Amino acid sequence: MSDYLSQQYFMNTISQWLIAIAFIVGGIVFSKIVYFLFKQVSKKLINSTVSKLDDVLIDTLEKPTMFAIAIFGFYLGTEQLQKTQEIELLVFNVSKILIVICITWFIARLINSIVEEYMEPAIQVSESKSKRQLLPIITKVMTIAIWIMGVIIAFSTIGYNLAGLIAGLGIGGLAFALAAKDYLQNIFGGISVFTDKPFVIDDRIRINGFDGKVEEIGIRSSRIRTLSGSLVAIPNSMFISNSVENVALEPTRKIALRLGLTYATTPEKMKEAMEILKEIVADNQDIVTDIPVVFFENFSDFSLVLSFIYYIRKEADIPLAQNKINLEILERFKKAELDFAFPTQTIHNIKK
Repeated sequence: MSDYLSQQYFMNTISQWLIAIAFIVGGIVFSKIVYFLFKQVSKKLINSTVSKLDDVLIDTLEKPTMFAIAIFGFYLGTEQLQKTQEIELLVFNVSKILIVICITWFIARLINSIVEEYMEPAIQVSESKSKRQLLPIITKVMTIAIWIMGVIIAFSTIGYNLAGLIAGLGIGGLAFALAAKDYLQNIFGGISVFTDKPFVIDDRIRINGFDGKVEEIGIRSSRIRTLSGSLVAIPNSMFISNSVENVALEPTRKIALRLGLTYATTPEKMKEAMEILKEIVADNQDIVTDIPVVFFENFSDFSLVLSFIYYIRKEADIPLAQNKINLEILERFKKAELDFAFPTQTIHNIKK
């Protein structure tokens, strides 16, 4: 057994490889144990204090701490191995990059937690829809900026020229823009939504066949809750290339009805029907009474068509108002013996 463990592979014996793997796996297992104990202790600390700040810090530290312990285990494991100078430098640089990423992760999580715990509740209480619309965008922009700076700093710690790296990003910007054309279009669409404000959160909109209430406006996409209850993510680029109907801003809801009466209807009965329609809207508080339109539209194949256009007030319950109008039309027309037409066909049998 000792002879087998003393065999060398890539400058190290099997026993050295096993010890290195044990350190790496041990670091991962130890991080899991620390994470579990951290959760148990943190619950007691959280319950013993009134302030939310410790809740935020503990929640933010949990996963980055676990990641840092795993990095330390990886570093200790590689230290057990014989390495060339190039590999040793590579391991050292990778460890430094991982440490910077861990710190960046902690900062990003901390900012997101502070926004979630302190800023979001305050804005939810506020009646300002523009603030609610702006907060997710600012948060995402800050998170992206933190990660970009973290990556730049990580590479600068291993000897890359920071100014040269930034310049390289600028030179590669064109190629990146071509590769991420759709993503950038969505970002610009989000910016145009925020600056032009064709709608804000909680507005009901119609776009490209979707009809619903806006729940979130993000950098890449926006989410609307459709009338059927499903949540739809719409790419922001659609708001640039498609017309957006903001239903929430309509002053009134236009309702257009075409009522077909039988050809047995006399001119007097037709006039009576038009008067009934005018009376119905005149007696309804939910209807704008000064702009209804009633007229004899045309002679169709199966009926005499009455066109009836009225407008429901914005503050009214629109489905309930429509239901009330339709029921009253049905009742009043039946009482006045005005018959609605339906497609009919008369066949004449001609004998030769």
